[in-house]
Amino acid sequence: MNRESFILLLETISNLEFPVYAISMAFFFRSFLIEKENKSGRRKLTFLVFTVYMAASPLIRLSGFYGWMHILLVMGVLMLFSGFLEMERNFIFLLGTLFYCIRSLSMMIARSLDYFTNEWALRNADTPELIYRNAAGNYLLVQIVQFILFSLLLSLAGRRLRKTAPRLHAAELCCLLLAPAAGILFTRIILRLLVIDNEEQVFRLYDRFPFLTAVVPAVAALFYAGVLAAIASWQKIMALQEESRKYFAAQQQIAALRQRIQEVEQFHDGIRQMKHEMKNHFANIKGLAESGHYQDLEAYISKMDSSMNAFQLSVKTGNAVTDVIVNDSRRTAAALGVSFQCAFSFPASGGYDAYDIGIILSNLLRNALEACERMQKGYRFLRLAGRQKKKFFLIETENSFDGEISFDPNTRLPVSLKKENTARETAALHGIGLSNVRREAQKYGGDVEIQIEGNQFRITVLLQERKHT
Repeated sequence: MNRESFILLLETISNLEFPVYAISMAFFFRSFLIEKENKSGRRKLTFLVFTVYMAASPLIRLSGFYGWMHILLVMGVLMLFSGFLEMERNFIFLLGTLFYCIRSLSMMIARSLDYFTNEWALRNADTPELIYRNAAGNYLLVQIVQFILFSLLLSLAGRRLRKTAPRLHAAELCCLLLAPAAGILFTRIILRLLVIDNEEQVFRLYDRFPFLTAVVPAVAALFYAGVLAAIASWQKIMALQEESRKYFAAQQQIAALRQRIQEVEQFHDGIRQMKHEMKNHFANIKGLAESGHYQDLEAYISKMDSSMNAFQLSVKTGNAVTDVIVNDSRRTAAALGVSFQCAFSFPASGGYDAYDIGIILSNLLRNALEACERMQKGYRFLRLAGRQKKKFFLIETENSFDGEISFDPNTRLPVSLKKENTARETAALHGIGLSNVRREAQKYGGDVEIQIEGNQFRITVLLQERKHT
């Protein structure tokens, strides 16, 4: 191999570097894109990331600046398309920074490897052709090793990051950027020092300080470990915050149930008091009848009937807690014009806690009624069923709905995509409700199954009776 062929090989590999890493970045972002109903939508979004990366490369080359300018330009354009990508800008910035950090760190590790392999490759080369050939082979080998290492590290970081929903506050972004930003800065400094030509002599860092060939990769590995540790710590904090929100929501539900039960108990006290007063009522009725005041008698009886209806629970489930929840939902459904059918009976085995069942029913019925309320047209209905079979208890709600439904890739639970639900807090509370249902089901060794058929949405909760302690 002659000098011209060697230079041509270096230029070819350098030109191939841009599309290869552009494809890597596109597929890295693709793994975080919200799932689309059609694959063509995801392909378009992936192609957008690839195009932005490729378009930025020649612009940066022409300007004479490469490296950090390329990072900022690509991420800036992608952040402008955040709405089209359906990703938050903070998360786009984090993904871009992680991508360039891991690329830089893998390059530094490969440079240290190149120092040893290049010396070994040229050790027995005694002709110019052999020198060029061995140098070209070593360069190609190092580039392949670098890309393989880069792909492995990027894949590992991506899998770690995908365990959490892509939502970031500014403070969280700053904390997560500390390690990758320091890693990028470290590689920029080392690259400046690797070879320094001051016209009088050439300073080579690894020749002057050979021990750095081991220190630099070690430091790069520590920066990468810091990136993973920061992601893991952030996910731990997010998980604790999520558990705190779930616990707070569950406590609010329990407090509301207790308050409603106290109200029902007050109603029952009123009924008992009314029973004691029935003798007086009968005496008044008899007196009005004997005196011929029939209009007053009719008004008196009508008033008594209204008072009795105020204490009436039209649906009897066999438990005070579930009686309150089901009857409240029935009254809400009637006010909304939703057909309500109930075939729920609280299990008589005693292996289920009433408040646990209450949390499940409260969340299922509330979500179902909200779905019916959003319907602009069509038949609106809600069906509730609950039955025990041997050691198992099955709770099922089925309701009509009119809207787009998507599933969270992490929880696999439905989330609302309605325009009025664009606020993060609203979507989070909706998800917490169904998460609480799943959590209560798992306490009884059960699970939640979701089925969608046309405009009918069905949730089935299977519970297994717990042994008495």
